[in-house]
Amino acid sequence: MAKTVLVTGAASGFGRGVALGLASRGHNVIAGCQIWPQVTELRNAAAAEGVGMQVIKLDVLSEIDRKNALEREIDVLFNNAGIMESGPMVEIPMSVFRSVFETNVFAALELAQGFARSMVKRGSGRIVWTSSVAGLVKVPFDGAYAASKHAVEGVCSAMHEELKPYGVEVLTVNPGAFRTGFNDTGMESMDQWWNQGERVVEHWPVRELDRQHDPAEMIQAIIDVIEAEKPAYRTIRPASAEEMVRKEQAAVWERHA
Repeated sequence: MAKTVLVTGAASGFGRGVALGLASRGHNVIAGCQIWPQVTELRNAAAAEGVGMQVIKLDVLSEIDRKNALEREIDVLFNNAGIMESGPMVEIPMSVFRSVFETNVFAALELAQGFARSMVKRGSGRIVWTSSVAGLVKVPFDGAYAASKHAVEGVCSAMHEELKPYGVEVLTVNPGAFRTGFNDTGMESMDQWWNQGERVVEHWPVRELDRQHDPAEMIQAIIDVIEAEKPAYRTIRPASAEEMVRKEQAAVWERHA
C-alpha cells in the first residue's frame, strides 16, 4: 500500500536515493532540501526520471521550514538530514560541536516531536532515523559526529518504548562507510579551522577512503524498512559493519585506562 513519506536531507546521499526510489515505487514522497537551488535541481532530476514527487525547501534548522513541513499529514518520517564535522575532541571549536548537535539531534527531535503528536492522535505512524555505525562504537577524530549519533540512539531508544503503546513505531538505520561523499567532506571539514590557533595534539592521519561501499545497498535497506510491515528496530549495513559493532561493543567491557 502506498505511503506518504517525508524525507529530510533529500538533496543528496541516502535521502535522495530513498526519495527517488520510494517515488518510483508509487509512494507519495515529500522530499525536503536545505536550500532553494537544491529544490530546483531535485525537481528537475525527478522529472527527468519520470518520477512524480513533491520537493519542498526544508532546512531543518529553520523554524519557518519546520512549521511548513509539519502542516502535512504523513505516514512515515524519514529523519535523515545530518552533518559531519571532524577533529580531535580537545581541539574542535565548541561552535562547531554545537552545530553538529543542532542539526543531527535538536532539529531532528523537533520534527520527530511534531509529527509524533499527530501520529499518536490517530494511532499510527513510523519515524525512521538515520543514525550511524558511529552511534554504536568509538570513532576517534570524529567524536562530535559520533556523539551526536550516540545521542540519536538514546533518543530513539526512549521514543520507541514511549510511543509503542500508541501505535507509533520508531526505528533506526545505521550506515557504515558508503560512497555518498558524506564521509569525504566530513573528514576534510576540520581543515577549515585547524590552522586558526595553537594545537596541542597532532592533526589526524590522512585516511584513504578506498573501502567505502556502494550506497545502493543502504538505500534499498532503508526503503525496505519504510515499506516493511514488521521491520527490525535497528538496520546496519553492510554486514561487515554489524560484525564490527558487535565485536567492539563486547570489547568495551574489557577496556582499561
